[in-house]
Amino acid sequence: AVLEAMGALRETAGEVVDANEARREAFMRKTIRKAQRDGYEKIAVVCGAWHGPALDEKNPLYKKAGQDNETLKGMPKAKVECTWIPWTYGRLSRDSGYGAGIESPGWYDHLWNTDDEVVIRWLTKVSSLLREEDFDASTAQVIDTVRLVETLTAIRGYALPGLEELQEAIQATMTFGATAPMDLIHEELIVSERMGEVPPETPMVPLQRDLKNTVKRLKGSRSKKKGLYFQLDADETPLYLDLREDVHLERSQLLHRLRILEVPWGEPGDDRGRSKGSFKENWKLQWKPDFEIKLIEKSIWGTAIPQAATAYVIDLAENADDLPTLTRLVDDVLNADLPQAFERLIEQLKAKSAVAADIGNMMDALPPLVYVKYGNVRGFDLTDLSVVIDGLVSRITIGLVNACASLDDENAEKMHERLIATHDAIVRLNDADHTRDWYTVLKRLAAGRTIHGLVAGRAARLLLDAGQLNMDEVATLMRLAISTAIDPPAAASWVEGFLRGSGLILLHDDALFGVIDRWILSLREEDFRALLPLLRRTFSTFAGPERRQIGERVRKTQPQQMGDEQPEPVAAGEGSDPADIDEERADGVLPVLAQLLGLDDEGS
Repeated sequence: AVLEAMGALRETAGEVVDANEARREAFMRKTIRKAQRDGYEKIAVVCGAWHGPALDEKNPLYKKAGQDNETLKGMPKAKVECTWIPWTYGRLSRDSGYGAGIESPGWYDHLWNTDDEVVIRWLTKVSSLLREEDFDASTAQVIDTVRLVETLTAIRGYALPGLEELQEAIQATMTFGATAPMDLIHEELIVSERMGEVPPETPMVPLQRDLKNTVKRLKGSRSKKKGLYFQLDADETPLYLDLREDVHLERSQLLHRLRILEVPWGEPGDDRGRSKGSFKENWKLQWKPDFEIKLIEKSIWGTAIPQAATAYVIDLAENADDLPTLTRLVDDVLNADLPQAFERLIEQLKAKSAVAADIGNMMDALPPLVYVKYGNVRGFDLTDLSVVIDGLVSRITIGLVNACASLDDENAEKMHERLIATHDAIVRLNDADHTRDWYTVLKRLAAGRTIHGLVAGRAARLLLDAGQLNMDEVATLMRLAISTAIDPPAAASWVEGFLRGSGLILLHDDALFGVIDRWILSLREEDFRALLPLLRRTFSTFAGPERRQIGERVRKTQPQQMGDEQPEPVAAGEGSDPADIDEERADGVLPVLAQLLGLDDEGS
């Protein structure tokens, strides 16, 4: 029926106009004829339905061998190698974006492979999955679900239950309406990530073959729960590495090389999988079928993983448009142990940094390089990298003040984050000259009249935390920044820049607390309403206990500042009148105190 429909469509559309389309169909027919000459009688053709009529000898669109040879005459020839790659059920699902897919491949697998008790066996799988993920799923719930499924099927007039009836019954009796367990069932069972297999003798491109051989050489434990499992598996599994062990180091290098080739078989854990300066790495491994396609695409760069990764990263470095792109590659290249790529990358860094003019780009580029220099445990010679870092720091300190002048709110926010990251990087460098120059620049930013308040406030805070300014100097800067002569939004930005992230300083310094308190009280009502969202955003970055203590301090100080004559509370024993003591109530407490202190009633 499909063949006839497509034949009618093509008759209406007329002859194929596209020459390349005609060549494709001519080559298909030529290949079929060759298979017939080789003696094959049952030949299956896998193609788009549009081409079907052109391959049917009874259809007018079918061309003779001579016509096809003429169509293909003069075509260039290339030696090719075909291969099969394993696929997963998840990739067959419409959820993956494959339009011709199905919605529930895991469910159809169950139907295909289950001869009897389809419902009971499916619900057994569901209950096992839920228990593995620490959800309640008792045998009694399974029995109730079976009964509900049968009832729904009968009410709806179906001969057999379908997936819809099963899902409704499961949600009603096993998950009690919760959606999270249902999402888990959909992902793990209804769709599933089961991966197909291809025979070992299936031809592979050299890059695929090199990966399979490397993984086979470095394979680990069969158990997926020990953090040592190292095989190409569709299920997500943890991997823990100690880079002091040769096998673990090679695994790490392979994972980093694959990530350079845009084949992220391993996803690093927190902090890129490794603490700064640590020999430990943690990964999450999950092989996806489209990684095979990416490997085939990257085969143009080499026949082995190290060779391909080296050639690919060199090409990226030579075509990079900015410094941050290059600096992000440095750590990857070192972790992947690609010395030739590292040398070329350093050359490009030197050339780009020498002519760079964008201070923001340079600030983005510096922290990754410093992290590499002081956090890498691979044993590379990083002398040339130090030269690049020194040049970047010098250029940043020279041009930063001008780069921070007259920023709008959006760019000030970006510069605020860059300022923090750059400060951390320069402190980590622990170079006396760089540190001195950096603090000089921060002081100019903190006192600058044309500097956005968010940046100036953060500069003042960094200087205070580093011991470069004392509390009196900071209080002076704050009074100038939030005086009545300053526009309230600009003053609020300075306060936000100074306080964002930590409010402890307001609890420990009376002068700063008083300056901000008096500024807020001096605001007109309309200004206060306008600034309230910004102030709330600033205070929301404080820890809960900090906000609570600041609130208590404000509550205690406000009555006095507003002219209230309420006396401060007096501690017992400090001027309280003995006549005000209730002796009867005090006598009731004495036995408890005596017991706590280990005294008898008379001795107390």
